Amino acid sequence: MLTSKAEPPNRSQSAKPGRYGRRTAAVMAAGVLAEAVLIRLGQTYGSTREERAMRLLGDDIVPNPQVVTNHATTIDAPPEYVWPWLVQMGWHRAGWYTARWVDKLLFPLNWPSANRIVPELQHIQLGDFIPDGAPETKTGLIVEELQPGRAMALHSTSHLPLSWRDKADLDWSWAFVLLPLEDGRRTRFLFRSRWVTSPWWFTLGGWLGIVPADFVMARDMLNGVKQRSEALVQQRYPSQ
Repeated sequence: MLTSKAEPPNRSQSAKPGRYGRRTAAVMAAGVLAEAVLIRLGQTYGSTREERAMRLLGDDIVPNPQVVTNHATTIDAPPEYVWPWLVQMGWHRAGWYTARWVDKLLFPLNWPSANRIVPELQHIQLGDFIPDGAPETKTGLIVEELQPGRAMALHSTSHLPLSWRDKADLDWSWAFVLLPLEDGRRTRFLFRSRWVTSPWWFTLGGWLGIVPADFVMARDMLNGVKQRSEALVQQRYPSQ
């Protein structure tokens, strides 16, 4: 009587599911870690612990935020060389000083950010509307608080697509603060955002998408203001 022997399992084949599972887990873990790092950078890039704890102009606009981001940079220019760049910001004004490739990728209708002080955009006052999109989007920020030459706070409830505005809510503030350093020869530029959103899916999307994106956008804006302010000093005082 002939009997057949069962073939031993192919070890390489049986090992494949285990290796695939481990690789998948490793990729997922790396993705989670990368997202966590980007969220942290989106909340804190450039700022110190002391600056994040400071009370700034505009904190009362959104008194109980779900999300707070703080960013900062040091500018080798006095505050009076930085302020003019801030008051002229806005869509189809002087822009937001982000890199042109970022604008082309995310905001293709944006004009390039200005590289000069625009005299007709230097007059800003409480209640002014700073556009952040085409007129038909009705998107922008209101100047809620203002300390000329030192700080301003902007407020928006309109940074949502029109079709979303009956389904979701956003209450958002931006604060731009200039602190003089070294007897006013240099400037510490602080940028803080505070916001509340609803419903839950929009809040989750904000944490996973908007906060990491803020790392790129805020860093670009800070660097754009820094470069322009320092260049302005060099133009006016070439020997410095």
